[in-house]
Amino acid sequence: MESIQQFLPIILLFAVMYLFLIRPQMKKSKQEKAFAASLKKGDKVVTVGGMHGKVVDFSDDKGTCVIDNGAGRITFDRSAISMEKTKQLNLGKKEVVKKNKE
Repeated sequence: MESIQQFLPIILLFAVMYLFLIRPQMKKSKQEKAFAASLKKGDKVVTVGGMHGKVVDFSDDKGTCVIDNGAGRITFDRSAISMEKTKQLNLGKKEVVKKNKE
C-alpha cells in the first residue's frame, strides 16, 4: 500500500498532463484535418504565412491546393492553410455584411 502512495503523485501528474495538454491538442489536430478535408473550390483562405487567396484547384494525390491571390496562382499543401485565420477572415466579412444590412 505504501508503494502505491509513493507513485500516486506521479500518476496524478500524468493524468493532469493528459487532460490539459495531450487531449486538447489531439482534438485540435482532428479539427484541422477535418477543415483541410472540407475545403472546396471558391473558398477564401489564409495560409499560415498570411497569404490571402481563393482556392482554385486541388490535387488529391499530393494533398495540395492552388490558390489565386490576384497576382498569380501559387500551390500550397492543404496543411499550410490556417484554420483559425481563415475562420476569422470569413467571420469578419459576415459581420461587415451584417452591419451594412442594418
